[in-house]
Amino acid sequence: MQIDPSGSRQLLELQLSNVNNQTSGSQSDAGSTVDFANVMDGLLGTGAISTNNTDSTATVSKRSSDGLLWLQLGSTYNPDISTSGLSSASNNIVESLLSVSNTGIVDSGASVPTDYESLIAEASAKYGVPESLIKAVIDTESNFNPNVVSSAGAKGLMQLMDGTAAGLGVSNSFDPAQNIDAGTKYLSLQLQRFGGEVKMALAAYNAGPGRVSRLGVSSDSELMSVLNRLPSETQNYISKVEKAQSKYVI
Repeated sequence: MQIDPSGSRQLLELQLSNVNNQTSGSQSDAGSTVDFANVMDGLLGTGAISTNNTDSTATVSKRSSDGLLWLQLGSTYNPDISTSGLSSASNNIVESLLSVSNTGIVDSGASVPTDYESLIAEASAKYGVPESLIKAVIDTESNFNPNVVSSAGAKGLMQLMDGTAAGLGVSNSFDPAQNIDAGTKYLSLQLQRFGGEVKMALAAYNAGPGRVSRLGVSSDSELMSVLNRLPSETQNYISKVEKAQSKYVI
C-alpha cells in the first residue's frame, strides 16, 4: 500500500492541530482526535488506533506497523506505547507511516494468513521484522515447504545452511518453529548490520554479508547501481522477495 501525499498532509495538519490544542490546555474537544483516527482508518483500512471518548486515550496497536523492524534500528517509535492525548502518539504514527521502506511497501498491520501464522507472528515480535517480509522470504526460499532441500544443501522453510543453522542454535532445520525463528533472527541481524537497508539485507541473506560488504556501498540505492557485481541469483532474489512481500501486505 502506498501513502497518498494528500492523505499524509491531512494527517500532519491534524497532528499539528492536536499539538496546538494540548498546548493551549484545551482538553474538552475530542473532535481532532476522532478526525485523526478516522483519517488513519481511511488510509490503513484497519483499526490501528482506538480512541476512547471518555478519557481520550489513544492506544497504538502492537501490530499497527507489522512488527516494525525500525524499532531495533534506532527509531523512537514504540508500538507498545499507550498515551493520554494524541500528540506524541500521532507524531510517532505519522513519522512511521512516512518512513517508507526502500521496497516502497508500507504494512497496514494486517497480513495475508499462511499455515505458520503463530510462528511467524512470534518471530516478528521477537526480532522486530515485519511479518510480510518474513512470509516473503519463506515464499521465495521454499514456497512454504518445510522439507525442501536445495542443491547447495540449504534446508527448510527459510533455507538454512547447516553451518548457519548450527550457529543459530538449530538442531533440526526441518522443524518449522526452529527454522522460522533462526531464519528471522538471521534476517534481522543483516538488517541491523546494513542499517535497515532492506535490499542490502536481502542480498546478504542470499549471497552472504561479506560479499555485500565488499561492494563498499552503504545504501540500497548505491547497491542497485552496482547490482551487476552480485550473482544473477542474488539480483533476481531481491526482486522476487519484494514482489512476494506485496502479496502478504493488506
